[in-house]
Amino acid sequence: MDTVSSNLTHHFLIAMPHMADSGFTHTLTYIAEHNEQGALGVIVNRPLDMKLSTLFERIDLPLDGAAQQYFSAQPVYFGGPVQTDRGFVLHRPSGEWHSTLKVNAEVGLTSSRDILQSIGTTGEPHDVLVSLGFAAWTAGQLEQELADNAWLTVPADMSIVFGLPPEARLTAAVHKLGIDFAQLSEVAGHA
Repeated sequence: MDTVSSNLTHHFLIAMPHMADSGFTHTLTYIAEHNEQGALGVIVNRPLDMKLSTLFERIDLPLDGAAQQYFSAQPVYFGGPVQTDRGFVLHRPSGEWHSTLKVNAEVGLTSSRDILQSIGTTGEPHDVLVSLGFAAWTAGQLEQELADNAWLTVPADMSIVFGLPPEARLTAAVHKLGIDFAQLSEVAGHA
């Protein structure tokens, strides 16, 4: 199969309870890009024990005024196991930054320092999730994991990411499917 049967860009991946990879157990992952070369996303419900104020101090960027009040206590997230030493900012609006993967007209994933400088001085973009690392799948890998029932998928709702606390995001995404997380079986099966 040389084409992606369904494009999961701007979708959530919901880890099934039997997820074999413990790094993804109970995760909600936002897919920023999915094509024939593979997929790239960010885990959106795994906060680290680090606040944005600490991150800004470590990279020697100011977090001033209203931006300091709004952003300083927000957590930095574990975005996935790839490049965990690099920062990635999932944000809306997508804007114009040096290194942005524009998911759509509303959402971007940026890895350049200029977005952090803007957050620290102007407070924009307002809706951000800052992660260390990201998740990636090679060509056909995600499709195989879906066939193996490792994930459920649902179209992304950014109000879940930017409007709910991290511990409520997975349950909210599962509810979009019309089911309760407790109903998900611990054992994979095919209908």
